[in-house]
Amino acid sequence: MKQLLDFLPIVLFFAAYKLYGIYTATAVLMAATTAQMAILYFIDRKLGTMHKVTLALILVFGTLTLVLQDERFIKWKPTVLYGAMALALAVALWGMRKNVLQLMLGTQLNLPQPVWHRLTVAWIGYCLFMAAINAYVAVYFSTEQWVNFKLWGYVFPLIFLVGQGVYISRHWQGDNSLPR
Repeated sequence: MKQLLDFLPIVLFFAAYKLYGIYTATAVLMAATTAQMAILYFIDRKLGTMHKVTLALILVFGTLTLVLQDERFIKWKPTVLYGAMALALAVALWGMRKNVLQLMLGTQLNLPQPVWHRLTVAWIGYCLFMAAINAYVAVYFSTEQWVNFKLWGYVFPLIFLVGQGVYISRHWQGDNSLPR
């Protein structure tokens, strides 16, 4: 249910764009993400840091897009989000010697320390890749092509997450269950 809820804002954004254009789609994305976060809060009685950051960025960049009537803001939101995620993971890992992924998931997954380190480095690389590819598409392609990329670009996280699952399964030490 929660995984399906994650796709709802982007699907509604895509549909609104196709029917009404980028500015209506931006407003729909803002409303759908706000509703999504309200539902998640209702279910869990809390929002994770990434949910809060995502909501804040969508509302800020969406508002700038609508008020200034400049679509560049909404197109750059994913680059800023992925860049911030990569920076936060890197600063925590190499600057503060804290592994954020292990802190968040360590109670659910029993993995050796080197595996947690490699997973975090992989997430940093993935976030940098996603930031770069979104920036490239935002700069060099039309808004229509960028919107299509936003929908069909979901193949990248799916491939990455499947790869992570395969990697984790090779190193998982049991004793606790994988998250459902």
